[in-house]
Amino acid sequence: MKRLALLPVLGLTAACAVPPQGTPADAVTAYDAAVASIGCNLRTEKDYLPVELQTGMTREQVLAMTSYKIANKQAVKLPDGTVQLKTGACA
Repeated sequence: MKRLALLPVLGLTAACAVPPQGTPADAVTAYDAAVASIGCNLRTEKDYLPVELQTGMTREQVLAMTSYKIANKQAVKLPDGTVQLKTGACA
């Protein structure tokens, strides 16, 4: 399985308190639903691709939304690199 390098992107937007610029208006809700549909964890390509397809967001937008969620304590990064959503159906 291919692991994604999230550290550089996650660090860039960690201070942001608003959803990433350029994401659709319903991006936060769509992201939460898409991540919940794959089991609430993002780690590999097989996790990120369905989220992209379900939300209509690019990989960069999904990574930025993930950073936003971590910065707002709505998701956590686990020691193995997995990002686990902690809101909505994943709470």
